[in-house]
Amino acid sequence: MSAFTAQLTDVLRELLASDLALVALFFVFVLEGAMLLYVAPSELLVPGALVLVGERLLVPILAVAVLGATVGQVALFSVAKRGGREYLLSRSWFRVGEDSLDRFDGWFDRWGSVVVPLSNAMLFTRGMLTVPAGLSGMSTKRFVVLSATGTVAFESALAALYVFGGQVLA
Repeated sequence: MSAFTAQLTDVLRELLASDLALVALFFVFVLEGAMLLYVAPSELLVPGALVLVGERLLVPILAVAVLGATVGQVALFSVAKRGGREYLLSRSWFRVGEDSLDRFDGWFDRWGSVVVPLSNAMLFTRGMLTVPAGLSGMSTKRFVVLSATGTVAFESALAALYVFGGQVLA
């Protein structure tokens, strides 16, 4: 290991042990909630944070994850509510195709607002009902509660799998 690598490792270790780790994690979750984090699956974020920052910060990591993801989803919800379907589909940063959006619109039309927390709590559909909820004219307060509820369930399940799964494998 070079001297530079050793110093970088020390700097990263100190950053991850500081309160700034939670601030950085918050912004990562905002991007994830807004469906703008293309480089990492949302299923790995909380377990990854627990690996990097440590289990001693389990509750703060969960709080930051739920708050950040909810803020990101509210941002996307607001863009959908104000800009509309065609606006989103015309944006290069919005990587959901028209067919997928049609499918999720159908889920929302069929099941109503109950699918918002359910989709947030499930693998591979996380956040996908944010846009149909915004397009439906749902109140922002109601969306925040539904979104956060599903995110609490999702992130808590991931943390539990990491913590308890690690104990089983150890």
